[in-house]
Amino acid sequence: MKYIKEKTILITGGTGSFGRNFVSKALKENVKKIIVFSRDELKQYEMQQEFTDSRLRFFLGDVRDKDRLYRAFDGVDIVIHAAALKHVGACEYNPFEAVKTNINGAQNIVEAAIDRGVKRVIALSTDKAASPINLYGATKLASDKVFVAANSYVGDKPTRFSVVRYGNVVGSRGSVVPFFKRMKETGRLPITDERMTRFWITLDQGVQFVMDNLERMKGGEIFVPKIPSMTVTDLAEAIAPECEIEYVGIRPGEKLHEAMITEDDARRTLEYDDYYVIQPEFPWWTQEHSNGGKMLEDGFSYVSDTNDEWLTVDELRDLVRG
Repeated sequence: MKYIKEKTILITGGTGSFGRNFVSKALKENVKKIIVFSRDELKQYEMQQEFTDSRLRFFLGDVRDKDRLYRAFDGVDIVIHAAALKHVGACEYNPFEAVKTNINGAQNIVEAAIDRGVKRVIALSTDKAASPINLYGATKLASDKVFVAANSYVGDKPTRFSVVRYGNVVGSRGSVVPFFKRMKETGRLPITDERMTRFWITLDQGVQFVMDNLERMKGGEIFVPKIPSMTVTDLAEAIAPECEIEYVGIRPGEKLHEAMITEDDARRTLEYDDYYVIQPEFPWWTQEHSNGGKMLEDGFSYVSDTNDEWLTVDELRDLVRG
């Protein structure tokens, strides 16, 4: 994590699960300053009670507000863009709000970062952005495209943009784990479909992956970690083996299985030991930027039900306890 030393870092949506974990890790490094940018004053207040480090600053603001971003980005070296509307159902029924935050907000981040001379920007994405069927995934796909293409807009400015894409996060407030733990008290767990699979990553792993890619990014990459899959039924067994299972059917906008690399993306994807890089289609992008890696075989796709690595019930149980 040499790159973040003596740097000023801003995290949008910084009061969320990712932001809190990132701040905890980054403060252990010799960073100059960390700015938490979010619109929730209560969460900022609570976070201020948790972290008392003098290098930490809090900015109230919304990524929809370009003027506020211009002010917040003054003197910032690194931006981690974690702010988004993420609830699939809420985005389905409030589509314009999702567009304003997830797409228009992405454009605002790009323009403010370039004009303020931010050096590196990493945007957090989701497996739902690959072959999206719901509005949340569609807005995040558009956001990914905005950040990748932004590297063509910088001209002679130093700003570079990349994207990190990963699956469900163990321990995040939006994951199914807290819901299952609450429902455990009722003796009944509602499950959408027994065939459903998902990619799974811990919060620590997600934060570390972002930090690693701050070091290695050249600009325009979509970084995808190699992570295990799990079945929803195994997760239910790990959390509440004594509960009765009720199958309630797939909700609007849900898939049976999630993808992180489609066959079309795979044609320009490099494989490394523990991650993949979807390369940008820039005239200036050459093998010198790739830093090794091997091209994937034709027809490859990275999908949760055909993954090579799976979590067992015991492994899931250890994860959700932690």
